[in-house]
Amino acid sequence: MTTPARIGIVTVSDRASRGDYEDRGGPAIRDYLADVLATPFEPVAALVPDERPTIEAALRRLADDDRCALIVTTGGTGPAPRDVTPEATEAVADRLMPGFGELMRRVSLEAVPTAILSRQTAAIRGGALIVNLPGQPRAIAECLDAVFPAIPYCIDLIGGPRLETRPERLEAFRPRK
Repeated sequence: MTTPARIGIVTVSDRASRGDYEDRGGPAIRDYLADVLATPFEPVAALVPDERPTIEAALRRLADDDRCALIVTTGGTGPAPRDVTPEATEAVADRLMPGFGELMRRVSLEAVPTAILSRQTAAIRGGALIVNLPGQPRAIAECLDAVFPAIPYCIDLIGGPRLETRPERLEAFRPRK
């Protein structure tokens, strides 16, 4: 039996981390992954405030210690002073993957004109792909639907576990051999 792929899910929110309201972003990501992935996976969740050192520490732990092949964040990607998730992601990155953010913004612009204010990005740290998503649960599936077809192949290229999608839900792209 193969070991389930570990996937980090990070909710970045001052209010949710204080317990002022329920985290809806992390569960939305977990539900999305359960719907799309045919490969067994183990979610490794973190709920952190909008503080750059705390976000950086969570990303490092998930990539380096917990050995997550994919880390998906939600929240902290807007223009407000405390929105620092992209900066934290860039600080821990070995390489940036700007195409992810470009595509997510393009798709989001079809739904809402304020998508240009979003600063989502993606990066690679070691054997982990980190993808920043907006904080709104309805935008999570919209953005992941746009970029997820490329995620399994990206993880292949960085030496991670093979992720298979449910083709009736979403087809991952892999070049033909």
